[in-house]
Amino acid sequence: MSEAAVRIRDETAGDVDAIASVTLAAFRDHPHSRQTEAFIIRDLRAAGALALSLVAEEEDGRVVGHAGFSPVVMSDGTAGWYGVGPVSVGPDRQRRGIGSALMTAGIARLKSMGAKGCVLVGDPAFYTRLGFRNAPALTLEGVPPEVFLALPFDAAIPTGRVTFHPAFAATA
Repeated sequence: MSEAAVRIRDETAGDVDAIASVTLAAFRDHPHSRQTEAFIIRDLRAAGALALSLVAEEEDGRVVGHAGFSPVVMSDGTAGWYGVGPVSVGPDRQRRGIGSALMTAGIARLKSMGAKGCVLVGDPAFYTRLGFRNAPALTLEGVPPEVFLALPFDAAIPTGRVTFHPAFAATA
């Protein structure tokens, strides 16, 4: 399946269960997952902190991917930055460009919203292809710097500690 075979669109109320299912399946066997990603999305949504929530939908209407974006706090006071995640693609649809399509659409939407950039915890081999890079001036407590990546939308990268929404501490 190619990117063109899925439609990227905003989440609707009817997508909540499908997003949870895709997220659970996507992270079920992931070696670095604590199996809390679906809870994080649920809690971000409940707190009104899911600033952007995109789904990848196949032609038959089945949701096969999801990407969430929420505001982060920069210790230097810089505003307009967002955290990416969780990003999920169903195991049977991975490695087909769906995750890249979700990320590309999400980045474009964040830019159109006036965002200054975004940060994430993820595999550098995947995310550097989308322009993310290590930003030594930024830290996220408890996360190795090699997997904490930033994508500034202009030349400025904030300095200091990044804090994701409390929903990222969800355990159930």
